[in-house]
Amino acid sequence: MIVARRIYDTDLPHRAITVFCYLCDRSNKKGECFPSSRTIAKDLNISRRTVFRALNDLEKEGFIKRKGRHRTSGGRSSNLYVLEVKPDV
Repeated sequence: MIVARRIYDTDLPHRAITVFCYLCDRSNKKGECFPSSRTIAKDLNISRRTVFRALNDLEKEGFIKRKGRHRTSGGRSSNLYVLEVKPDV
């Protein structure tokens, strides 16, 4: 897993850093991934509320951008997360 090292130079709480690392690990070459909040919470063994707080922190600081996704039937799907700060190579 390659992470943008800049994340460690911030005052973000550890929950945000952990979720950012998770998203980096799951992202494709374009820096996109779409795990559900439930999946993130289960995989990291944290609450969904903690995931939401972390995502809000990351978006506020400009590390990610969230985009809503919808099914063809019109129902909501998981968000698309785009890494705004690309992982270091």
